[in-house]
Amino acid sequence: MIQDAHIVITGGAGFIGSSLAERLCKHNKVVLFDNMHRDALTGTALLDHPNVSLVRGDVLEADSLEPVVRDADIVVHMASIAGVDTVMKNPTLTMRVSLLGTMHALQAAHESGRCKRFVDFSTSEVFGQYAYKVTEGDATNLGAVGEARWTYAVSKLATEHLALSYHKQYGLPTVSIRPFNIYGPRQVGEGAVHHFITRALRNEPLTVHGDGSQIRSWCYIDDIVDGVQATLSNEEAVGHAFNIGNPRSTLTIYHLARQIVQLASSGSPLVMQPIERTDVELRIPNIDKAKQILGFEPKVNLEEGLLRTIYWYRSRG
Repeated sequence: MIQDAHIVITGGAGFIGSSLAERLCKHNKVVLFDNMHRDALTGTALLDHPNVSLVRGDVLEADSLEPVVRDADIVVHMASIAGVDTVMKNPTLTMRVSLLGTMHALQAAHESGRCKRFVDFSTSEVFGQYAYKVTEGDATNLGAVGEARWTYAVSKLATEHLALSYHKQYGLPTVSIRPFNIYGPRQVGEGAVHHFITRALRNEPLTVHGDGSQIRSWCYIDDIVDGVQATLSNEEAVGHAFNIGNPRSTLTIYHLARQIVQLASSGSPLVMQPIERTDVELRIPNIDKAKQILGFEPKVNLEEGLLRTIYWYRSRG
């Protein structure tokens, strides 16, 4: 367990960042650096905690980020443009935030001379359209140049190389994480679970893109926070990338929607909508490396995680 550390989380006001901060703030000083574009903090008591502070800023502005990172023992870099629809509307900004933002964070951590761990958040998108039990050593498979869907994946793969390069060349202790379809309470944005639950609780139609046969593995928020925590103190993690997900919680998008309707006791119909963009057909991780090095083991099965998430949304009206 990390204790008495000064931890900076870029993108810390988001879904995963704020959940990680809740776990870390009991025994550490946590600074959230965020432009508040996606706000999962509102309605929480996180900013009332004496060990937590928020700095509003943009990772594209190195002069704003550098003073925050300067005092950090640990940097968890999550800031990025998220959500497929948002990425496709803003491909240039997506790449700028990933490439320049990560460069600024890495350089600030390197120049501080005190950073003991830098965690770079990548994405499972780096495996392309068909990813069956993929390992970290498998070749990444990105889409055609010019297809907006892949700008996020391309830029995130570049940040992995960048983080590893800072480790190899300068000795900065970097780690990369590839999260696989995270869900849970406080999720904001365009995620399928968020969309399905919020609409199911209002008995509104659930939109399923294409025929719903796309396959995903769903990982509950508490489990990815466990995975991230493990990278912060494990020396063997340095210089590696890790798949963090739950291959046991795998099903089609169609069956995910059906299960949420059932668990929420909802009357929502499913509406099939033609898909007008490139989509990922299959995404299931192999997490053996995370198990072996980090001791990572997802604990929350899909039904339990969905019930917890439904309860959270329902309790907030």
